[in-house]
Amino acid sequence: MTDFTSVGVIGGGAWGTALAQSCARGGLAVTIQAREPEVVESINARHENEAFLPGVKLDPKVRAVAELDDLAGADFILAVPPAQHMRSVLTAFAPMVRGGTPIVLCSKGVERGTLKLMTEVLAEAVPQARPAVLSGPSFAADVVRGLPTAVTLACPDTALGEQLVRAVAAPTFRPYLADDLIGAEVGGAIKNVLAIACGISEGRGLGKSAHAGLITRGFAEMTRIGVALGGRAETVAGLCGLGDLVLTCSSPQSRNMSVGLALGQGLTLYQALEGKRSVAEGVDSAPAVRQLVEQLGVEAPICEAVAAILAGEIDVDQAIDGLLNRPLKAER
Repeated sequence: MTDFTSVGVIGGGAWGTALAQSCARGGLAVTIQAREPEVVESINARHENEAFLPGVKLDPKVRAVAELDDLAGADFILAVPPAQHMRSVLTAFAPMVRGGTPIVLCSKGVERGTLKLMTEVLAEAVPQARPAVLSGPSFAADVVRGLPTAVTLACPDTALGEQLVRAVAAPTFRPYLADDLIGAEVGGAIKNVLAIACGISEGRGLGKSAHAGLITRGFAEMTRIGVALGGRAETVAGLCGLGDLVLTCSSPQSRNMSVGLALGQGLTLYQALEGKRSVAEGVDSAPAVRQLVEQLGVEAPICEAVAAILAGEIDVDQAIDGLLNRPLKAER
């Protein structure tokens, strides 16, 4: 296979911009599509995404456009719209996609209503595309500045996966190849919900012991869900699962943890989200995850408690009491 030389990035938010910058560092010609005219103007005129990543100069090879059809000629696509908008964006893009074009899904979540993962959404919206998933412990602010980052790139076609790994790799951005799409997706989706739980714990001042317990028991929930959906436990135990969970649950820099932190400090969900331009995917995914675990018959009390808090069914203290008063049982 001939190596890729160009990439189209759908989504001009922080993560899409960071991935565009990393790909440019790796030598690719990069076209990023943004729906905000001010983002397109800022990137093209001043080589900076002033709305989402202010203060970081972007590689001149990163070019911004407003229309999806300007990405039609790219060798492959990184799809980075918010998870709940993935279907509508891909449906709009589908008529422009050549058969066999690789689309790498870089957003993390479970679609509300359908309870589907992003690869299922892609299969329905753009059936002619070849799927892959990019996921792992990676803050946009770190990646855009060139700080060392390791992620999982999952692709069921090994030859294509190796080609994509070579394409997105950069001096400080290291992708590890996997073939388990479901395992890679589940880790990214569930960790956002668990990060809200860890933020609540931190905001409530419950201590580091509680924080460690939430991460560990949350990882058990993530693994059960992943295996029930057909993924492999070892994938969830890698960068795209455990690695992403540890990062997202350990820093208020995480949008999801910061929402939980505000809730734990007594703010309402509206107050926690007010003024935030970037999306906290866990807020939208939590109700879908709760429905999904009920459908699968999987035990996930932390994810369910977060969903109940966000829905206003219980308050933070009731959720904490509920988790602490669950029946005692064996760890495995």
